[in-house]
Amino acid sequence: MRVKLLLSLTLFAMSISAQVVKDYNPAIQRTTNLQYFKPVENRLFTGDCMPYYHEGTFYIYWLLDEGHHAGLGGLGGHQWALSTSKDLVEWKHYPVAVGIDEDWEKSICTGSVIADKGKFYAFYSTRVQDNDGKVHEQLSYAMSEDGGVSFAKQAPNPFYYAPEECVSRDFRDPKVFKDDKGAYHLFISGYKKEPELEGFGGYLVHLISTNLKDWKEVTSPLTGQVATPECSDYFHWNGWYYLLYSIGGDTYYVKSRKPYGPWEYPTTQAFVESWASVYKTAEYKDNRRIAVAYMPCRSNNKDFDGPIWGGNMLLREVVQEPDGTLNTKFLSESLPAMTLIRMPEVEIPSDSKTVSYSNGKLTLNSPNGTSVASLSELPVNYRITMKIKPLTNYDEIGLFVRATDSRDRGYKVELNANKESAFIYNTGINTVKNLRGEITLDLILKDEFIDMNINGKRSIINRLPEKKGHKLFFFLKNGSAEIKDIKISQWSNDIW
Repeated sequence: MRVKLLLSLTLFAMSISAQVVKDYNPAIQRTTNLQYFKPVENRLFTGDCMPYYHEGTFYIYWLLDEGHHAGLGGLGGHQWALSTSKDLVEWKHYPVAVGIDEDWEKSICTGSVIADKGKFYAFYSTRVQDNDGKVHEQLSYAMSEDGGVSFAKQAPNPFYYAPEECVSRDFRDPKVFKDDKGAYHLFISGYKKEPELEGFGGYLVHLISTNLKDWKEVTSPLTGQVATPECSDYFHWNGWYYLLYSIGGDTYYVKSRKPYGPWEYPTTQAFVESWASVYKTAEYKDNRRIAVAYMPCRSNNKDFDGPIWGGNMLLREVVQEPDGTLNTKFLSESLPAMTLIRMPEVEIPSDSKTVSYSNGKLTLNSPNGTSVASLSELPVNYRITMKIKPLTNYDEIGLFVRATDSRDRGYKVELNANKESAFIYNTGINTVKNLRGEITLDLILKDEFIDMNINGKRSIINRLPEKKGHKLFFFLKNGSAEIKDIKISQWSNDIW
């Protein structure tokens, strides 16, 4: 173990009683369908999520946030909360699993868990502040003997400090795993003090151990990133090795047939959703894989306000393609029961010569402009699915949801085959493939969330709190297409 200058730092002794969450109540939280979950207490939010699967139980450890990272002087004051499920439908919430116990602990940062020889080990970074007000991050770990529910911190605490070449403020988010030879590994987010090219110092520190206590540094699996690669994830699935990391909240991945590369950068990054931060994944039964992220809030709860730290939980199912590429789709178990409702009459402008509706099929034929049809008297919250079949090349096709009328047209949901893009109002995703063939579109509107999946492979979500109109417009610009199998559902109960 390295002995660093940080060992001699004298840490501030601040009272934490008034700035650390003490009254999170797991007994009053929603226990069914965890999609879009946050604690019911208004001031509390969900932060980074750390899923783990072990012997039939799916664990989600998550950062319990108060005031959007404002705790303990803006250093976070985060602690690990825990929610578990046997079926991804019914959930149980627990008291804080890894908490702040000492004055010098300013935040229990993101990390990971491993079960080994009947015990659970939680690895994380502790954020600290020295006498000069400088912030540092250093590795700590805790052990559980009750199946990962409550952890006791282990000595020495901390047990590892940033290597000499690493900025001590950017040394966090350890990912622990065990290789097929029985050795333990940690990938830790870092940033080099003197990168080969200025601005490209982000890398992962790689530690290895035989006993989960004594660690040595080995070759990094990832270097030269434009920022600290946060909250890394690593797994082996059907012959492919995957390394995930987040830059500015967006989660990227690389893949390889070998454990530590050389890595192949995929042609599409399905985890990059602007309002889904720091995806991490865990295996699940039947060779499935589940991804969990958090959705930041908007700063003043307005449609064009920027993101602030902490918000709601988001679950996706990961889809693996034959070439190893990863995609995502809605996780069916995370959604509540829904009931089909009668679709309102399709309204077509009286003078339209480009739109027709017959036998459940809406045809839009507008090579010279834009075609429009609409539905009225929709609920605010609903789910709508459809199949879209382009008949020619087109500029844009999509919907306006939560509209009031043609002037207050609500939120634009757009697909664009030429640009391989999809948008929900003011956020979008790129490299969306197969938008020229038949498209299966699945859209969920729930409170401030508009959540969309395309072809069971690409997902995008946005947080839009302002508009609540009851009208929907279909539209097509410069092209021809058919829309069929339109189905609208409402929640069967009010628990979601």
